[in-house]
Amino acid sequence: MSAVFMPYLWAQIMILMMKRCLGLTLVAVGISAISFAQVTYKNAIGARVSPVSYYDFFSFSYKTFVTNAGAIEVNAGIGHKSYVGHSPFTFAASAAYQHHFAIPVEGLNWYVGGGLTMYNSFSDKNGGYRGLGFGFFPTGGIDYKFPTIPLNLSADYRPSIFFTKPDFQDSFFATNFGISVRYVLGSR
Repeated sequence: MSAVFMPYLWAQIMILMMKRCLGLTLVAVGISAISFAQVTYKNAIGARVSPVSYYDFFSFSYKTFVTNAGAIEVNAGIGHKSYVGHSPFTFAASAAYQHHFAIPVEGLNWYVGGGLTMYNSFSDKNGGYRGLGFGFFPTGGIDYKFPTIPLNLSADYRPSIFFTKPDFQDSFFATNFGISVRYVLGSR
């Protein structure tokens, strides 16, 4: 009985090992396929709006790809939020690195990355809202380039953590969502 059972057991072990090898190969191919996003544009310029942000409500946006999947986005803009009795005004700038991953829809990618941000807030009535803020943020979002027209849309999330800030501002700003619209300057 054991002479009949051993070849069967050996065959089952070999089938299991081949299934695992095939599974690992498919996983590796899938990861490598989504790791290399094929972005169809090189540079884009436009605007980013973040409706809930007090320091970068409206920003000019420039995005350039430094590799096939890696992009640098630079923003410079203004912010304004009314508090009881006063309305501080801010100038802000930020820069982020974004690594893009393909989604199986033409022109659509998702990305993750991080960057630095700074702003200077001006307040005429309350010194607690006046001053410099400097921090960093992780970022994630989606990026879409229309296939037939030179237009790029993106939506992102940037929860910001500040090292320095005006006294009455928060050290952690969790609700920084933004939408960008850009004109594509060069295609790949």
